[in-house]
Amino acid sequence: QVQLVESGGGLVQAGGSLRLSCAASGRTFSSYAMGWFRQAPGKEREFVAAITWSGGRTYYTESVKGRFTISGDNAKNTVYRQMNSLKPEDTAVYYCAGRYYSGSLYSSKEYDYWGQGTQVTVSS
Repeated sequence: QVQLVESGGGLVQAGGSLRLSCAASGRTFSSYAMGWFRQAPGKEREFVAAITWSGGRTYYTESVKGRFTISGDNAKNTVYRQMNSLKPEDTAVYYCAGRYYSGSLYSSKEYDYWGQGTQVTVSS
């Protein structure tokens, strides 16, 4: 089993930045990739970004390209999510998630374990 502990988040004005962290413990050696999702009130959980542990390949949804960056530190089993130029529409609960095996990184249903989520609120 893998446990994920998230930190960061909070309230920021539009145009500001935040950094989220996601620390993994447990059976991390068998993890294939980490994903980043968000869920706004009344909306479905949506894919934001993902990174593979081997090779560090990254994937982003179109709306965050150029503003958000996902990165990983294998030695610390930690994934970082830097969010710049934040907009009010970025307001949501943000989750990190992991999956053991290769496959689609875009669907939340394909992930095996999840962090507790952290609230990000962007004021206009």
